Amino acid sequence: MAALGATALQTTQVYAAEQWGTLTGRFVYSGDPPKRKPILITKDKEYCGKCNLLEEDLVVDAKTKGVAYIVVWLYSGRRDPAPTVHPSYAETEKADVVLDSTKCSIAPHVSLLRTTQTLLMRNTDPIGDGIKIDSFRNTPINLMFAPNSEVRRKFPKPERLPVHVSCPVHPWESGWLMVLPHPYMAASKPEGQFEIKNIPVGKWTFQFWHEKSGYLDKVTVAGKPEAWRRGRVDIEIHAGANDLGPIELAPTLFQK
Repeated sequence: MAALGATALQTTQVYAAEQWGTLTGRFVYSGDPPKRKPILITKDKEYCGKCNLLEEDLVVDAKTKGVAYIVVWLYSGRRDPAPTVHPSYAETEKADVVLDSTKCSIAPHVSLLRTTQTLLMRNTDPIGDGIKIDSFRNTPINLMFAPNSEVRRKFPKPERLPVHVSCPVHPWESGWLMVLPHPYMAASKPEGQFEIKNIPVGKWTFQFWHEKSGYLDKVTVAGKPEAWRRGRVDIEIHAGANDLGPIELAPTLFQK
């Protein structure tokens, strides 16, 4: 894997149409995993106080040290060619992506949405709730929901970075929404792993971001420190498996 820099997206223009690769990796916290703190419940205490809510801005698995909710996506600048989309994504091209206000929290914590898809926002709690989305290129949203209600909205423009999702009623509720014109994005799982399937072969720029650190600009890969300016790195995608392996993240990265 080559390093680096703030280079714009680059891609091999000539490749066989049937050649695709899958990118995987796992984010690992290099220090002692921090303990998640209980959230202070200030409203609807009778219901929300029973939900045992913990902070989600930095979630590290105690056993594996995996870091959850890191967003990875294929980066493209304004003048860069769009990636060819694998036929396997056609089924979900216009699907609903569900964003729940449930048990006094936003789930999932990180949502991934294509510009062709629809965001289905639901309140599955028995109390009133709301969703506020501070998008930049798309029209921001600030909606109130009756119990067990839902609403759909389109986000036709890609966002440069994940945009914040919150609740105007319950100030501790927080999440993130990534909006792109293609499906090549992922959010890391509870044990830190991520996977992006069926990427066209060639050299692409990928971007890495976390709500606590912002850009992942200092990482360690295969025991070697690397500097990813603005969280971007050029990766050559080959047909088949492309595993970055463990990507170590120092505690100081999350103390900005």
